[in-house]
Amino acid sequence: MEPYFSSDFFAGNRQRLRELFTGTAPIIITANGLAQRGADSAFTFSQDANFWYLTGINVPDVVLVMDRDKEYLIVPERDANREAFDGTVNAAFLSHRSGIETIYGGKEGWNQLGSRLKKVKHAATIAAPPAYIDHFGLYTNPARTALIAQIKSYKPEIKMLDLAPHLVRMRTIKQPAELAAIQSAIDITGASLRDAFKTSKRKKYATEYELEAEISYGFRRRGADGHAFEPIVAGGRRACTLHNVANNGRLSADELVVVDVGAEVEHYAADITRTISLADPSRRQRAVYAAVLDTQQYALELLKPGVLLKEYQQQTEHFLGEKLRELGLIKTVDYDNIRQYCPHAISHFLGLNVHDVGDYERPLEPGMVLTVEPGIYIMDEAIGVRIEDDIVITGKGNKILSWKIPSELS
Repeated sequence: MEPYFSSDFFAGNRQRLRELFTGTAPIIITANGLAQRGADSAFTFSQDANFWYLTGINVPDVVLVMDRDKEYLIVPERDANREAFDGTVNAAFLSHRSGIETIYGGKEGWNQLGSRLKKVKHAATIAAPPAYIDHFGLYTNPARTALIAQIKSYKPEIKMLDLAPHLVRMRTIKQPAELAAIQSAIDITGASLRDAFKTSKRKKYATEYELEAEISYGFRRRGADGHAFEPIVAGGRRACTLHNVANNGRLSADELVVVDVGAEVEHYAADITRTISLADPSRRQRAVYAAVLDTQQYALELLKPGVLLKEYQQQTEHFLGEKLRELGLIKTVDYDNIRQYCPHAISHFLGLNVHDVGDYERPLEPGMVLTVEPGIYIMDEAIGVRIEDDIVITGKGNKILSWKIPSELS
């Protein structure tokens, strides 16, 4: 597959960041580090999205420095043992990929940066997240925290400026190369789903992981880097747990199956959900499905430039609430009743991360890419339905990027 991104893309992003920042403080941004999986093995490396956006480099522990008219990379040295296991870092490739000519080894680079830090009052980077995020129940990559500690080791009183708002602003509006990569990820996802959902194949799936395996095979053989997030294949009651990623349940012909997946192409994500039946769906299942599909169509009609996502969410929730009342699930259309059956937002931003950065207080603008994913989850009836498509905001409304993927329940 031909690459979508040249060094000009990353150089342009760095220039735009300089223009937005306007300050004179050195800009210092780190790659992610490897995270331990167990003993001496690491989880599959996943690069910090902002670092990749500015460099295109998919190597851990590298540091980007942009200081006045200079820019350079600091690449830690690897000893012979690590090189034997992990390979060498090709400095020429890093320079070609990023468009940054100057590359220093760890000691030389930090000596140069350290001498500069001792002379300035501020340094600009991306604020470090907390070590543990309670809401999501996950530990964060410690690379940013380590970078800030190293910066402060040269000058403890230095003030740190946060570049995150600038990068959010930049990344929210997708450039043509980004849209092309996202479209490729969506097309691969769609082709793989259409193939996996063929009637002749549906009858053969006895377990969720067999369907997952068929989709994974489809992604890789069509040129994707793999999954953009942990795939969800959940039948019956398991589909009522939104992030049911175990994918180890047995499939039953009388249950609906929620399949929430997305291929990844050059770090950009697709995010598509379809709900399928392995046999003839019941009248009740069809009614729930129709309610979700109607809600999605209503949501799509609302999305256009100038819309605030908070207001859009409220309008779409109210429409969904009326559908829930028609289904006999609630008597009063209010927030709490609706959230019993649809506890998630209808849309989120999509890009380098499947839940990409974006300002939810900012009116929608052309070039923003979002998902549209209403759902209804009825645990007592073992029915979960979600339908999700990806769209880009255009000058007059929106364009459905995943229109080739059928939405009918069959």
